[in-house]
Amino acid sequence: MVHTIEQIAAALGAEALGAVDLEVTGLAEPATAGPDQLALAMSEKFLADLSKGAARAAVLGAGSDWQALGLKAAIIAPRPRYALAGLTAAMDPGTGIAAGVHATAVIDARARIGAGAAIGPFVVIGRGAEIGANARIGAHASIGAEAAIGDDAVIHAGVRIGTRVRIGDRVFIQPGAVIGGDGFSFVTPEKSTVEMARETLGKGSAPAPAVSQSWTRIHSLGSVVLGDDVEIGANTAIDRGTIANTEIGDGTKLDNLVHIGHNVRIGRDCLICGQVGSAGSTVIGDRVVLGGQCGLSDNIVIGDDVVAAGATKIFSNVPSGRMLMGSPAVKMDTQVEIYKAMRRLPRVMKTVEALQKAVFNRGQND
Repeated sequence: MVHTIEQIAAALGAEALGAVDLEVTGLAEPATAGPDQLALAMSEKFLADLSKGAARAAVLGAGSDWQALGLKAAIIAPRPRYALAGLTAAMDPGTGIAAGVHATAVIDARARIGAGAAIGPFVVIGRGAEIGANARIGAHASIGAEAAIGDDAVIHAGVRIGTRVRIGDRVFIQPGAVIGGDGFSFVTPEKSTVEMARETLGKGSAPAPAVSQSWTRIHSLGSVVLGDDVEIGANTAIDRGTIANTEIGDGTKLDNLVHIGHNVRIGRDCLICGQVGSAGSTVIGDRVVLGGQCGLSDNIVIGDDVVAAGATKIFSNVPSGRMLMGSPAVKMDTQVEIYKAMRRLPRVMKTVEALQKAVFNRGQND
């Protein structure tokens, strides 16, 4: 794939300088870039690495002196990381899912396949399922009965889409994700020790049940609905709802190894990082960002524009716009002060011990 510097800059809405007709075939880090690659040196720390590589052209941040760096051409990107999104999209070779329907695919006669859809090897598509126009389904994926996949969606290898799941347009699902497994919902005939613990918050020990208890499944009659432009990471699991659907809003992105419990509703344009777990029936607003390994209790409400740092544990409702950190979660600036205080504890304890000895010795002398 060959592009000129001028073509790339025009696609990005950026400024091209120097030999704008210079052609490049790909992207590279400055230290390893070859003469036919476009070096990515958008931040100050990468500029020195340009001399280690052989790049003739680079993407630079505003104010960089491209000629002093020995380049023949440059693209000036005022918002470098955003430019990276456009650059990688232009250079992406694609999914590798071949056009057409592979001979080994198993497709129910009542399924509907849209124009231009690509179905890979050993894909299974169930009764009444709908595959949108130009959708691409990777090898060994399975699409449950009556599920619907939108136009231009990409379902990578080994993905499992459950019965009646609805997936919007341009959704991107990485390998191994499971969308629409049953929710983890069980109940006992009599009040369980878990219910007692909730009621008492651990005050005293819970009495033993009068009879042995077994867990009875609450069946999942709802499904999962993913909006348009949603992305789901590898090995992420989203459970179907009990009665209503589990819902993920337009534009929301989930990282690898995320678990979304039954009945959860997530708003638009959220960013959910790796190993986040949300218990059932939690409501998450729009534009929420949850750092890696955050944990959310069930039946709570997270407002719009909340940002939670990695490993934050949220046990109660959060108002819109709040920035959180810690376990249990508190305001981010409060947690910073708590952390500073914790680091001072050893020194404080030595001071306390010294004061105790001084008081004791004085009492002995008196």
